[in-house]
Amino acid sequence: MSVRLCCLLWARPGAAGALAAYEDKVLALLGEHDGRLLQRARTDGAEDRPDEIQLIEFASQAGYDGFMADERRTALAAERDAAVARTDLYPVDLVEP
Repeated sequence: MSVRLCCLLWARPGAAGALAAYEDKVLALLGEHDGRLLQRARTDGAEDRPDEIQLIEFASQAGYDGFMADERRTALAAERDAAVARTDLYPVDLVEP
């Protein structure tokens, strides 16, 4: 059973570029865990909007769990904490337009 997630990310003040750079690194690991980035979008971050929005899919819960436990991802915790102020993660079902 696949796992689909909507991830909303808010940067720390002045750290939108650092947030994007961090996400570039960790999203590159998705394929090794049977995951894929379906969509990635950025906003201006104004009025409490998230700076980045992602739709991600994993082939299984085990793939998601493996991604979350990946030592390369967890080793970047300090970089993440310096760039990311808030993350909201929601399980979603995709709807055809």
